Amino acid sequence: MAEISDHESFDRLLLVESWGITSMTKENITGVILSGGKNRRMGTNKAFLNINGTKIIERTVGLLKDIFSEVLIVTNVPLSYLHLKATLVTDILADKGPLGGLYSALFFASHSRVFVCACDMPFLQRNFIEYMVQQPPTYDIIVPDAGDGLQPLHAIYAKSCLPTVRNALEQNKLKMTGFYKGFNVLVIPEGVVNTYDPSKKMFLNVNTGDDLKQLSGLYEV
Repeated sequence: MAEISDHESFDRLLLVESWGITSMTKENITGVILSGGKNRRMGTNKAFLNINGTKIIERTVGLLKDIFSEVLIVTNVPLSYLHLKATLVTDILADKGPLGGLYSALFFASHSRVFVCACDMPFLQRNFIEYMVQQPPTYDIIVPDAGDGLQPLHAIYAKSCLPTVRNALEQNKLKMTGFYKGFNVLVIPEGVVNTYDPSKKMFLNVNTGDDLKQLSGLYEV
């Protein structure tokens, strides 16, 4: 498992800031929103919650469309998302959680890699996603470390992961990072994450009504 050094990350940060995102990134990665959760704690579809007047799903679709040429939403209620300008796909293997959503995303994506995020993350940051996309495409997985652990629902995965993910699903081993062993993984360290978002709010998700109230009051989208 590789990790970007501080010097290397600074050089790449300057490159991204100087040159911006290239057209290549819009051609070879699919942006994916996983929206197949049961929403038990919230009691309603979290994707359509309003944070400071903006529906989370609408902001996320718009953000990903600015970066990627293809955007998929993995959902088991596709009729709810027909108004959005994204390709809708459903789980191939039902009731397998986010890992099942990742499998469907990799299976249906037109491109060889996917950037995956959850539907209930209202503070995704374009600059950091673009930074992740700029990393070498030779890695099977590119995942940030927020300091308290990896963020597998804010990560890039290659189609080379498909057979291993399928095997994990068939064994009902559903931990998102459980299949990482044996793959060429690039971990983006906390120090780099902090240059974009010291508060780590871009990794926050909304699970309860209290979360919604707190996030709406603390941050602006």
